[in-house]
Amino acid sequence: MTTSDATATGVLHYTAFSDDPAGGNPAGVVLDASGLGDAAMLAVAAEVGYSETAFLTPGPQRPGTDPGRVFTVRYFSPKAEVPFCGHATVAAAVALAERTGPGELLFVTQAGDVPVSVAAGPSGALRATLTSVEPYVADAAADDVAEALAALDWPAADLDPALPPRIAFAGARHLVLAAAGRARLAALDYDFERLTALMNRLDLTTLQLVWREREDVFHVRDPFPVGGVVEDPATGAAAAALGAYLRTLGAVAPDARLTLHQGHDLGRPSTLTVDLRDGDPRVRVSGTAVPIPGARS
Repeated sequence: MTTSDATATGVLHYTAFSDDPAGGNPAGVVLDASGLGDAAMLAVAAEVGYSETAFLTPGPQRPGTDPGRVFTVRYFSPKAEVPFCGHATVAAAVALAERTGPGELLFVTQAGDVPVSVAAGPSGALRATLTSVEPYVADAAADDVAEALAALDWPAADLDPALPPRIAFAGARHLVLAAAGRARLAALDYDFERLTALMNRLDLTTLQLVWREREDVFHVRDPFPVGGVVEDPATGAAAAALGAYLRTLGAVAPDARLTLHQGHDLGRPSTLTVDLRDGDPRVRVSGTAVPIPGARS
């Protein structure tokens, strides 16, 4: 890192969806981004180099909320702003809780209001649970799916017919593609520029590539070339979108708790928990986060 914008801004470094600093998905967190414009935030995110950095400022008042626990949050990858980021939300919430105590927070994002609850688990580790904005699931055009498969170099025969391709949103848009076997998911070596072009055209944040191990356990990978990152080790926004996708297909019970394993193929194991509640269209995603010792911007 250089001793420039990121150092002056005071970026915190956390990893989310793991209690091991060597696992999870690293995120930058700026707890007071007051006075930073778009160009400055993008420059800081690029210097930090993580898939996203979260920038917090005091948020607008909301009825029934503690004004001191409402924050406007913006998320920047090294290349662009994204409307919502799950792992940086978890990291920022835990960073706040370490300073002001566990409890309820409200993050006002470009995608909408995202409540976040932070509590200490049995081991004492802080765990954050975000509640997504209302999701939607849409059909994916056959030509777009074919182009995605070509960029991935995945034969269509390697897809799971029980989980058809869809575009899913729970704060950001993701194309969900389900592999028929774990070996197919493990073999990820895609055309960066070709996939970037498709994702920009469809306004996708990641591809959510999944393999279903059993009814409530999934392995996932998320290419993120539009953010300048080959792959995310843990993707909370895509996890929420996957929950909505599975519920819409009727592939899980109306009340369900799902475990997602991500990052193992990158050497950064991550565990994401997805909760669906009957009668509530929103999706809850939870995980731990811890500081990364010695990391500096």
